[in-house]
Amino acid sequence: MKPSVEQIGSLLSLKRHERPPEGYMDDFLREFHMCRREEAMTESGFGAMWSRFTGWLSGAGTSKWAYGAGLAYAAILLAFVLAPREQVTEGPELKPASLVVPAEPTATGVQQLEELDLRPSSEGRTGEQEF
Repeated sequence: MKPSVEQIGSLLSLKRHERPPEGYMDDFLREFHMCRREEAMTESGFGAMWSRFTGWLSGAGTSKWAYGAGLAYAAILLAFVLAPREQVTEGPELKPASLVVPAEPTATGVQQLEELDLRPSSEGRTGEQEF
């Protein structure tokens, strides 16, 4: 039901003479801010984080913009460094190794070690020791 213009006028004339008590406006502002803080504390999830972020951005000061730009730069750099890359290695083609078999098995490894000349006089000379 919509009130008529005359009803609104009579209501305003009655309310015109009412005055709030002293300090009402100060208390109202303090209570309003306290209720807003309580609401902000009870919020959780992505919406709360987004509202805090936008509130932080709307605050005065250029240092916040510098911090934000630095944070964005760090995030982009981190994404660039951690991004997977295709590893292409270019080099000579490797051919499969072939098995080399000695022509005649003459001596075993133990016999070769026993025949090895390790005297100090033979040190440093090439061609004297046969394996």
